[in-house]
Amino acid sequence: MKQTRTMELMVGAFIAAGIAGLFVLAMQVSNLSSFSPAGTYRLTAHFDNIGGLKERSPVMAGGVLVGRVASIDYDNRSYQAVVVMEMDSAYDQFPDDSVASIYTAGLLGEQYVALDPGGSEDLLADGSEIEFTTSALVLEKLVGKFLLNKAGE
Repeated sequence: MKQTRTMELMVGAFIAAGIAGLFVLAMQVSNLSSFSPAGTYRLTAHFDNIGGLKERSPVMAGGVLVGRVASIDYDNRSYQAVVVMEMDSAYDQFPDDSVASIYTAGLLGEQYVALDPGGSEDLLADGSEIEFTTSALVLEKLVGKFLLNKAGE
């Protein structure tokens, strides 16, 4: 009887460790623990199409996480998506002619904003707007154009 009780406790501990491991894995996959909002500044960019970009998506420069997407809205005047990015204040040296592009991580991965620094000596500050943007590449549009071109031949 004592041996059965010990076995039950060991199985319970194993299950608890498995659940804790799954929780840690979920936190790593969702990137919730990799960026802290302490010491940030905000940048805004307008895009014609953001594809599957979501709030909390990464903002990368040279493959390094420099910020996160804080909010996404739609501008009824310009008919564009407005993306507000919360940038880590350690990375506050982006020129004001930098380009913001939306890319996909891998073939079916999540989308992120990539910042390519420009050559200007003037820097982006808190509340600045990035003027030069490249929208997301939408696979359905490319396939549609390809099929229309083939049908026209």
